[in-house]
Amino acid sequence: MALPPDRRVPHDWYDGVVPACVDVHDEAYLESSFSFMACRCERPGSIQIARGAHVYSSTIFDLGERAQVQIGECSMLNGVRLICESRICIGAYATISWGVVFMDCYRLPSDPVARRPLLLAAGHSHTIVDPRELARPITLHDNVWIGFDVCVLPGVTIGEGAVVGARSVVAQDVPAYTVAAGNPARPIRELARGSKA
Repeated sequence: MALPPDRRVPHDWYDGVVPACVDVHDEAYLESSFSFMACRCERPGSIQIARGAHVYSSTIFDLGERAQVQIGECSMLNGVRLICESRICIGAYATISWGVVFMDCYRLPSDPVARRPLLLAAGHSHTIVDPRELARPITLHDNVWIGFDVCVLPGVTIGEGAVVGARSVVAQDVPAYTVAAGNPARPIRELARGSKA
């Protein structure tokens, strides 16, 4: 989709623009600029949406100032939330179902005593980020299928051709051509290369 000079998505229901930090290939599909309402990054090229990729309007890019997101060729994101302070890289031909959350950082400390003053100081802010919380990149290789309501935690790599079952919590790497499921997600079977799950 070639964005017009005003960076508005044609026929968009949301009265917004695609931020300058987003590079959308002319042959990609972007349903709405609403997907970027939580995007705080400003560097050109921070978000790259490749040829044939489809990003539907219920997908939200909740990105920090230094975040980088790459969406590979012919990948589909439908109702996905990307919480990114560092990097999320999605390979080609990935299918990512609704309700999936990718988070490369927890943004807040797990210790309630350390978390409380941050929450009080934030007031009505929608985004709170503790700079001491380290972000760890997330990588999805090509041909990955992520079922609905999956949560992928910081530092995870999902190998080529892997399938993650619905409502799984992925805290560790998933090997290539493996079906993983559960909370926490564990490998439950291997797939033959080139097979269909």
